[in-house]
Amino acid sequence: MFRYRMIVEYDGSQYVGWQRQDNGPSVQGAIEKAILSASGEVVSIRGAGRTDSGVHAMGQVVHADLSKEWSPFKLQNALNAHLRLSGERVAILDVESASEFFDARFSALRRHYLYRIISRRAPLALEAGKAWFVAKTLDHEVMHAAAQTLVGKHDFTTFRSANCQANSPIRTLDRLDVTRSGDLIEIRATAQSFLHNQIRSFAGTLKLAGEGRWTPDDVRAALEARDRKACGPVAPPDGLYFMQVDYPDVIVDRRKETETADVDDDLS
Repeated sequence: MFRYRMIVEYDGSQYVGWQRQDNGPSVQGAIEKAILSASGEVVSIRGAGRTDSGVHAMGQVVHADLSKEWSPFKLQNALNAHLRLSGERVAILDVESASEFFDARFSALRRHYLYRIISRRAPLALEAGKAWFVAKTLDHEVMHAAAQTLVGKHDFTTFRSANCQANSPIRTLDRLDVTRSGDLIEIRATAQSFLHNQIRSFAGTLKLAGEGRWTPDDVRAALEARDRKACGPVAPPDGLYFMQVDYPDVIVDRRKETETADVDDDLS
């Protein structure tokens, strides 16, 4: 068997999420169908993390095992041709031959996510479905200060979905930064792994701080409560992007940038 590592971009709006499911189209299913069309092989691909319905990706990493050896360039072109003809909102940005020891999920050291909020009075036109529209003015500096209370190793029970299947709520959050450029507020999160809905729970809670309804101390108190009821509202999936995955010997990212930043599937 020949193993291939792929970087995948997708618009999650029309999918039930990354993982193949019976209740609608998935990103995993779209890629596996493209592989079947291109190679005639039925395969099950593995991704670096799962994403919920409506969540996007700019740097999802997957691996696939094929019985036939392909040049990475030809495989990429063949898969993109089938995805395009099928009307899928999925693109294979890069393909590389990989060692049999490489595993897109279990080899990952860190995962990087971005959550985008557009804070303005006018509704979204071009960005509809691609960011969380908040009509109120948000103070991103207060949001950033509140975010720093969450960085480090904690019990994140407050910020995990009631449906989270992870064995433990303990996670080490390496980075949670909030910045602003014009109307756009970006929340960037880095960790080895995330709990189900963890980042969207962060974003909804930090919005309360940005509105002046919560203080950084309130966010810290919510964390320490270890109670889902203490969490702010969960932000919508529209603004969440799976950006990048770090591996021991290489950082795989659509922009090929190095970003220093601690396994469960993510459903952030």
